Amino acid sequence: MATAELSRQACAITVLGGPTAVIDIGGLRIVSDPTFDDAGPHGYLTKTAGPAVSESGLGPVDLVLVSHDTHPDNLDERGRACAEAAPAVITGPLSAARLGSPAVGLAPWTSHRVPRGDGAGDLTILAVPAVHGPEDGDRDADGNVNCEVIGFVLSGQGLPTIYVSGDNASIRTVAEISRRLPDIDAAVLHAGAARVPAKFDGRPLSLDSRRAAAAAAVLGVEVVIPAHYDGWAHFSEGLADLELAFHEAGLSSLLRTAPHGTWTHLRR
Repeated sequence: MATAELSRQACAITVLGGPTAVIDIGGLRIVSDPTFDDAGPHGYLTKTAGPAVSESGLGPVDLVLVSHDTHPDNLDERGRACAEAAPAVITGPLSAARLGSPAVGLAPWTSHRVPRGDGAGDLTILAVPAVHGPEDGDRDADGNVNCEVIGFVLSGQGLPTIYVSGDNASIRTVAEISRRLPDIDAAVLHAGAARVPAKFDGRPLSLDSRRAAAAAAVLGVEVVIPAHYDGWAHFSEGLADLELAFHEAGLSSLLRTAPHGTWTHLRR
């Protein structure tokens, strides 16, 4: 297990492996989809690598974002403990009911505010939709493909607006987000073309590399930080696939692929 520690940043993002990102913004330390277990089996999924930084290296965490709680590649056992120890957790309504306090459940297009650590007002967390599989996938009684999943848009006065996609495979959903929110500056995109043979004929459950590049173009963002492309055996595309797809789309200048645990700084 990695023992590195993350110093606080003014406005920056780092990916730790798998879907897990740390976002320092507005004087807050935010962790999205925490996964801190060591490599090994997790039911029908297999984790192939642990995180670049363990939960003990995070220091005080102010807020945890959980796109969904039902799959261990987005919330494993130690990630769940990290979330439960945080002052606040933002997730979907069904996930919040299962997680209990301190989770706050947000339906898509509803928001929650938390006081910023820098004293400059509030950070707004807006829940946005996500489709965890193909558009034509069977939907459950709640209208979800695969399970309830949400993404997040973080914004505040004087801060860049950041989109965290969660496990979304739908360009149509990205287009809807872009129409409603045309001023997103940076995106953390869950890519990797996750595939499980028993689900949807093995079609991707998250963005494949070409669709990640398409999502970047649709959003019109300045910075794309990819996540969810390594660390688990069912991720079928890796960093090289992402780099090629962005190159072929003429969007390589947007892609930030710093080593896990290394900060990408954002313009304020």
